[in-house]
Amino acid sequence: MIILLNKPYGVISQFSEHKTYASLKDFVPYKNVYPAGRLDADSEGLLILTDNGTFQNKLSNPKNKILKTYWVQVENIPSEESLNKLRNGVKIGNYVTQPAFVQLIQEPIIWERTPPIRKRKFIPTAWLEIKISEGKNRQVRKMTAAINHPTLRLIRIAVGDYELSKLIPGNYLVIKS
Repeated sequence: MIILLNKPYGVISQFSEHKTYASLKDFVPYKNVYPAGRLDADSEGLLILTDNGTFQNKLSNPKNKILKTYWVQVENIPSEESLNKLRNGVKIGNYVTQPAFVQLIQEPIIWERTPPIRKRKFIPTAWLEIKISEGKNRQVRKMTAAINHPTLRLIRIAVGDYELSKLIPGNYLVIKS
């Protein structure tokens, strides 16, 4: 079984109950499916669930180089020099990220987030499309912080050939049962 879920903001990528956050069991009624990769509670978008361990490993294992595509709203407007740092790999903690595909994009037409991001009157924001094949803990957020453009909103829109499409937050689509 393969399920595409638009994971809402504030939901953890697990089925077990949590004291603070809603979990996947609040959105997906199927048993014995597990996320192929994770999204932090404060990230939104495509989460693929499956009952097939081989498929789960294929999508999750970084050595398979499956591209994950994110729309990322950042504070301020990054220069081409800053974007090139992401394209070439940036140092995060004790490792350097693999080169990323990065471009500035127009603000996408998407759902409102609850709660909304914090806005500052005199600080503009920009949207980036970032594609990576890694997936270390909070990697995209750490990457944008490394170039001094903190992430305000993070939405995963694709994993390999699987896309979020028109799914609204909290909705799912069973594409293979």
